[in-house]
Amino acid sequence: MVRHAPSPDGALVFDRAAVRAHRDRAAARFAGRGDFLVREVGERLVGRLDDVKRRFARVLDLGCHSGQLAPLLRRRGAPELLVEADLSPAMAARAAGTCRLAADEEWLPFRDGSLDLVISALSLHWVNDLPGALVQIRRALKPDGLLLAAMLGGDTLFELREAFLRAEAAGEGGARPHVSPFPDVQTLGALLQRAGFALPVVDSDRITVTYGGADALMRDLRAMGEANATQERDRHFARRATFRAADACYRETFGTSDGRIPATFQILYLTGWRPHESQQQPARRGSGTTPLAAALRPDAPSP
Repeated sequence: MVRHAPSPDGALVFDRAAVRAHRDRAAARFAGRGDFLVREVGERLVGRLDDVKRRFARVLDLGCHSGQLAPLLRRRGAPELLVEADLSPAMAARAAGTCRLAADEEWLPFRDGSLDLVISALSLHWVNDLPGALVQIRRALKPDGLLLAAMLGGDTLFELREAFLRAEAAGEGGARPHVSPFPDVQTLGALLQRAGFALPVVDSDRITVTYGGADALMRDLRAMGEANATQERDRHFARRATFRAADACYRETFGTSDGRIPATFQILYLTGWRPHESQQQPARRGSGTTPLAAALRPDAPSP
């Protein structure tokens, strides 16, 4: 059974049952149709392990979809244990590994200190209690274990958001959320520190995909299992007139010279280590031995 946890303040931003249902529906045709973004981000994510000169024996692919990261990880040298876990049982069942399970990122079923690496590609942006999930990941890692994750950032699909905002404001007198709220770099950096990770790093990248129209983009989002799952979403389809107006606004504002529309995916990459005494430590405050005067120009004004 998959349980769902509220955020610390009790607010549920995402409907986790809907997230699971969207992935369940996408699972059968995800590989080859809806996995292009996960595969591209997975290549970039796993490539970052090339800068880490060590082998990770016990690995968790958290939010594994249908197993897109497994061959990339094995290319570096097969881990002793690779656990592929996804909120969607239908997705996890299609992973090719021998250790697969349905698991909620907000209720991780792993013992403290049992993993060397937790890697996650495009899953954590659907978590309500992200601080709590990060704490659980840190606890599941061994000392000096690594979290390496990628999630969608705040500029994702800003074109689609603006197009619907303008269309609904003009035609319906108000706008409803069509794109999820995503975090930014500063917020994630603070969350990693708050969750107790050492040496936290968050950086950003962008991937732009072009489409023939808004309808093609929406079909791809459904194929990716990334349809709107906010609690405040409209449970009904957009009115045909509103959708046509949004498509026209999209083309007018963001359309390319060849008649296509761009869709931007901002990717935020998170790196953090479970603390260990062997890691580089920041200097203790007040331990400096160089006087400030030695660092100032001779002509610098006095404080």
